[in-house]
Amino acid sequence: MSRMSFASHPFLLGFDELDRMVERVSKSGSDGYPPYNIEQRGENAFRITLAVAGFAESDLSVTVEDHNLVIRGRQVDDGAEREFLYRGIAARQFQRSFVLADRLEVSGAELDRGLLHVDLVRRVPEATVQTIRIGRAG
Repeated sequence: MSRMSFASHPFLLGFDELDRMVERVSKSGSDGYPPYNIEQRGENAFRITLAVAGFAESDLSVTVEDHNLVIRGRQVDDGAEREFLYRGIAARQFQRSFVLADRLEVSGAELDRGLLHVDLVRRVPEATVQTIRIGRAG
């Protein structure tokens, strides 16, 4: 039995990559750490904010890998040098990914009071019309 998807419709040509992306996103599980917000900051601007208390700028990385915004955090555990009576704040690493649409670009990132803000902007091209010349066979 073949798998049916929205990209198999005859009017949707070349959307197989989008179909694979939807399948990948639907299968990806998440533990909810770190918590985040996504806000619309204009018609073509967005902001993703992650709560990263305890992380320094050097502990964080923001990269775009094949239309995926990947935010990673890795803290160095210096617990070997200290003796804890109780340890409720663990040095924890994370990776959070967001799939970016075409023409959506990261315009900047900043760390402010334990919140990592990643700003995105959609580059809207000028409307174009392309006329295709019809040739004669033979």
